Amino acid sequence: MKNSKIFLWSIVNSLGAFIYILAVAWLMFNGENLFGKTDTFWTPVAILLLFVLSATVVGALVLGRPIYLYLNSFKKEAVKLLIYTIGCLFYITFLIFLTRLQI
Repeated sequence: MKNSKIFLWSIVNSLGAFIYILAVAWLMFNGENLFGKTDTFWTPVAILLLFVLSATVVGALVLGRPIYLYLNSFKKEAVKLLIYTIGCLFYITFLIFLTRLQI
């Protein structure tokens, strides 16, 4: 697999995770408007389920293709893809924090 294709997949995986995180953050930010104020047993259950679902989805986006490549004997490409994906996520995170600076 070419380096450019690995880098492209890392961007796709990172943007997929970012878009999913945006959706979950939007849901959490607007939760009270959407569902009303609820103080029942089911509220923490729903939050924990959302947490587990989010960990699964983001884990699949970040680790899915590298694990697939690794298991199909593309070990160097798998490691590169994982490192590039983490790097892209770091870059996105850095940009978000940079936009939030109060200078």
